Amino acid sequence: MSDKLHKQIAVELQQLNHLLEVHQPLLDKCANEAPSEIEISALAAMLHSFYTGIENIFKRIVLESGEALPVGEAWHRSLLDLITRPGSARTAVISTPLRDKLREYLRFRHVFRQAYSFDLRWDKMGTLVLACVETLRLLEAELGNWRQTNDKELE
Repeated sequence: MSDKLHKQIAVELQQLNHLLEVHQPLLDKCANEAPSEIEISALAAMLHSFYTGIENIFKRIVLESGEALPVGEAWHRSLLDLITRPGSARTAVISTPLRDKLREYLRFRHVFRQAYSFDLRWDKMGTLVLACVETLRLLEAELGNWRQTNDKELE
């Protein structure tokens, strides 16, 4: 992995961690009680940003590997599938279980972009909100493993 890609990934991970830190008081509150409609709107925007940041990392990796980004209506899902498989110049970046978890964030992101905020329901998004920190830690670990594997192969 190039130093440029490593730095880009580090910046995105730093931004994702900052996103969750900013929302931590609300995340803590929601662990014990359902959020208000305004809080649901804030958390929905957070989930949207959360997945977008993760997707930015995946796009950078694909481009750095010399692969073409998927196109078409389902390109977001195709990118997630692509990053789970080895490419011609890289190993698989994430595991299938993490991909499956991230698909739920992608599904929510689609709903968020199509719905009015007052239509969002805590019972549908609460699990994702409360799992953000754990999901980010899994992503960080798998990206670290991927980097070590690819750095060894380049030696």
